[in-house]
Amino acid sequence: MSHSRVIALAIDPRFPATIYAGTKGDAIYKSYDGGHRWVAQKNGLDDVTVTSVVNQILFDPNDGNRLFAATTMGVFASDDGGDTWKKRMAGMTDILMVVTLAINPQRPDVMYAGTSGGVFKSTDRAKTWAKANQGLVSPELLSSSRALMVSAVHVDPGTPDLVYAATLNGLYKTTDGGSSWTRIGLGLPDQMISVMNISPRGALYVAGRQGLSRSDDQGMTWKQINVGLESSNIRSLAIAPQDAKTLYLGTNGSGLYRSHDGGETWHRIRR
Repeated sequence: MSHSRVIALAIDPRFPATIYAGTKGDAIYKSYDGGHRWVAQKNGLDDVTVTSVVNQILFDPNDGNRLFAATTMGVFASDDGGDTWKKRMAGMTDILMVVTLAINPQRPDVMYAGTSGGVFKSTDRAKTWAKANQGLVSPELLSSSRALMVSAVHVDPGTPDLVYAATLNGLYKTTDGGSSWTRIGLGLPDQMISVMNISPRGALYVAGRQGLSRSDDQGMTWKQINVGLESSNIRSLAIAPQDAKTLYLGTNGSGLYRSHDGGETWHRIRR
C-alpha cells in the first residue's frame, strides 16, 4: 500500500487476519496477513475514486464475501470479497455523497444509507433505494443538503426497526424502520454529532467536539462519560466484539483511550 490517507478499516469477522482499508483517492486495499502486505482492489472503482473518499466498508452479516462501501461518489457492492465492485445508487437522487451504511442484522436485505441528503433505505441489499427523511429535519432546512448530512446510522441489534441517525444538526431515532423520525438528545452538549456506536446490549454512545455521552434507555436520558480523557474532541469509538464493556476511543489531540467499564473511566493507551 502506497497511499497514506486511510479513512476506513474493516476486519473480516470470520478471518480476522483479513483486513480492508478504504483510502482517500486510491480506492480499497486488502490484506490477508493482518496488514503486513496489501493488494489493491480497484476493479469497478478505478474511474470513480481518483478524487473520492471511501468513508466506510461494511460486511453482510450472513455472507463474508459480500461487502458494501460508502464513498463520496456513492454506494458500491462486491459479491466476491472485494475483487470486483459495482455501483448501487438506483433511487438515490439529489445527494452529494454517501457517508455511512447500516444493515439490519436480522434481515440483511434491509439497509440504511446516511448521506448528504439525509437517510435512504433499501429492502433489496442496496439494489434500489428510497428516501426515508420524514421528520428527520425541519422543513425549512430541506433545501440545504448540508443540513441533512448524516454522519452515522446504527440499527439496534435487539430491535431491528429501531434505528438511530446522527447528523450535523442533532440526533434522531425511528421505531418503524425509517418511516418517521423523532429528534432525541436535545440536552447533549454538542448537537454536531460525528461519532455514534451501539453495543450488543443496546447501550448507545454518541460524541462530538465536547466529549462522549451514553444512553441506556434508547436515548431518553444521557450521561456524560469523560472521566480520564485529556481531550474532549472525539473522532472514533469501537466496542470490543466479545465484551460490550470494553471500549476504545480515538481523540483529536491526546491519542487513544480504553475503558473496561462501559466508558465510566478511561485510561490512555501509551506506547
